[in-house]
Amino acid sequence: MAWGKAMFHVLVGSCICIAFVSTGLLDDVATDLGYAHYAEKPVPGLHAFIAMPFNCLVNLAYIFVGIYWLHQDDVALRQGQVSLYIKNVFASMAVVYGPVQWIRLWTFTHRTAVLDQWFTLPIFAWVPVWCQSILHGWRPGTSLAIEGISLASYALTLAHTLGFDFALGCHILAAALSGLQVQQRHGTSASRAYMVLALLSCVGFVALKLLDHHLTRWIFFQRLTGHFWSKVCDVLQFHYSMRFLTHLDSRRLRKVKK
Repeated sequence: MAWGKAMFHVLVGSCICIAFVSTGLLDDVATDLGYAHYAEKPVPGLHAFIAMPFNCLVNLAYIFVGIYWLHQDDVALRQGQVSLYIKNVFASMAVVYGPVQWIRLWTFTHRTAVLDQWFTLPIFAWVPVWCQSILHGWRPGTSLAIEGISLASYALTLAHTLGFDFALGCHILAAALSGLQVQQRHGTSASRAYMVLALLSCVGFVALKLLDHHLTRWIFFQRLTGHFWSKVCDVLQFHYSMRFLTHLDSRRLRKVKK
């Protein structure tokens, strides 16, 4: 399997994070626990595994979009094995992230909430890693440093209750600026459209989550809540980011071959 190595590396990294969280060193991090923090009301009689059916089942979309991209075997990316690996790491992150979010909603334990937050950061950080690879070539040391700094930035949650929000905001900004940079260097009209769709999806991801309870005044958001649509936007953000970066990486590799 072309994606086996990438998936293995993502799983190893995930296990390291799980082991670290299990030490209890992040037990003082502020997280939102319980149904009260979600606008979707739990359905009486349903198992906790699917008590909020829409917010739970939407996590399958992460798995589906990750599997879809793992099987997108672009000819140019296949010839550039590093680019194929980078693409597969990003797709593997989506596959792993879906279950992590679902387990958080199922158990509502503090440590699963921490993992849900923490895993978000290196996913966003992978966009600058991929962009730098397109712009300057693959540099394993630089890529490891970016991911290491990303993971370490979660320590801000121990310093302030808004530490995660600040860290996530910095990651989103870094991803957006990296995308703009690679678009300016190698962009086409198609990649511009993908980038705009990815950025709009990101705005939806943030705004709809923050407005989750406020949106329930409208009947459309009372069952399919803001948090649900936020996750839909997050999946679309994954998808269009992949479209954007695979398009530009494939185009760059074709130019190199010529």
